Amino acid sequence: MRLDKKDLLLYAVTDRHWLNGRELEEVVRESLDGGVTFLQIREKNLEEESFLKEATKIKTLCQEYNVPFVINDNVDLAIAVDADGVHVGQSDMEAGEVRKKLGPDKIIGVSAQTVEQAILAEKRGADYLGVGAVFSTSTKSDAKEVTYDTLKEICNAVNIPVVAIGGITSENLAELSGSGICGIAVISAIYAQKQIKEATKELKTKTESMVNENE
Repeated sequence: MRLDKKDLLLYAVTDRHWLNGRELEEVVRESLDGGVTFLQIREKNLEEESFLKEATKIKTLCQEYNVPFVINDNVDLAIAVDADGVHVGQSDMEAGEVRKKLGPDKIIGVSAQTVEQAILAEKRGADYLGVGAVFSTSTKSDAKEVTYDTLKEICNAVNIPVVAIGGITSENLAELSGSGICGIAVISAIYAQKQIKEATKELKTKTESMVNENE
């Protein structure tokens, strides 16, 4: 699957923490109905077999909506479910190794906090970058904040699309205007909301305006 930067406009990352007794499939469907354009399943504490089942269901759902589907960190699982790709952090397998395992046609995303990390990830075959945390976030306690200036420098330094991640809400996303990003990646701004579909729609509208100002 080739990546179009428009696919990265509204990038949702799943988080079981917000399910409140609901099925992951159900809340992901609501977010897709609301207009999510890219989906990453992230499971840090699920056993491999359960993760495989969950990922298979979510992949089928994303295919229904024609939305790219990637798996966080777990390259072998991404191969097992034939996901569209994988997203890796700085402490995970590096992009060149991931590319060897996944082959040329899969999407590889890499997290970056500095210009050096961004340039290296692109050189090693990353298709897009997730840069953050751009605001403070409760989801990842170890996430370092990336300043607006660094975000802009990263966007200028690479030729691949960049999404901002970390603490982004519908209230603060306009502050990222002019940085050069092609979209935002969010967790709680979608999945912690009571009305997931409505929250997603609002977020998408605001993100489109912000990205249009970047161009």
